Amino acid sequence: QVLLLESGGGLVQAGGSLRLSCAASELPFSSYAMAWFRQAPGKEREFVAGISGSGDGTYYADSVNDRFTISRDNRKNTVYLQMNSLKPDDTGVYYCAARFGDMIVTTSKTYRYWGQGTQVTVSS
Repeated sequence: QVLLLESGGGLVQAGGSLRLSCAASELPFSSYAMAWFRQAPGKEREFVAGISGSGDGTYYADSVNDRFTISRDNRKNTVYLQMNSLKPDDTGVYYCAARFGDMIVTTSKTYRYWGQGTQVTVSS
């Protein structure tokens, strides 16, 4: 059974940093593009960042570009999201997701596997 387990969320002041991790099990990890999505209360889930299976390609939502960095370690079956200069608008539950293939896609319904989510709260 495929399992994606996120960690690293928490409460941080505006301007601070957090690093999220997502460990995958029972998944041929390098064959899957990985992405981070987030969902704020009362809002739809939105794409944050994605990375190709090889790690050579990345893509970011405009709202986080130049502040967030996605990376992966295929030896550890783990994907990361380094979040800097956090803003209150970054608050939400952050989910990692896996999609077979190397292409980064921003549409959530195309991702087959999802983690349970980790809460990120940024105070002003």
